[in-house]
Amino acid sequence: MHKVDLVVLELGSPILVGIYQKGELIETLSSSEQSSEALPTLFKNIVGHYTIEHIIYARGPGSFMAIKVAYIFLRTLCIVNNIKLLAANAFAFNENQPIKAFGQLYFIQSNGTITTKKFEEPQTAPFKLPKKLELSNYSEETAPLYVLPAV
Repeated sequence: MHKVDLVVLELGSPILVGIYQKGELIETLSSSEQSSEALPTLFKNIVGHYTIEHIIYARGPGSFMAIKVAYIFLRTLCIVNNIKLLAANAFAFNENQPIKAFGQLYFIQSNGTITTKKFEEPQTAPFKLPKKLELSNYSEETAPLYVLPAV
């Protein structure tokens, strides 16, 4: 089986999984289902065809539930199969554009600080898989990045 690295973008719809061989994107899988349904289905097909060396995921900010489900699923998969888990904040995958929080609030990143900002008009910046994968761009800090405003 071919050795590959994966990028998982689970914070929007569709959920995207990029399969990379030697840093080159060779296949893209997607699902419009919720993370809890999509991830097991997508990975069932992947693990039967490839040897996974690294998984990179968007650790947040974004949907609390999507982040939580993805982290638990991917972390467990990595522990059981001796795969290295890496992460980046979600802004790395949407050209640093606002990310939906709730209502009219969006997460924004400015000078490395993540806050929320209200927008009257909906902001839509899709998440995109990188064309080339450079593992050194991703962090071993994989804990979910939950950015919640004060209540």
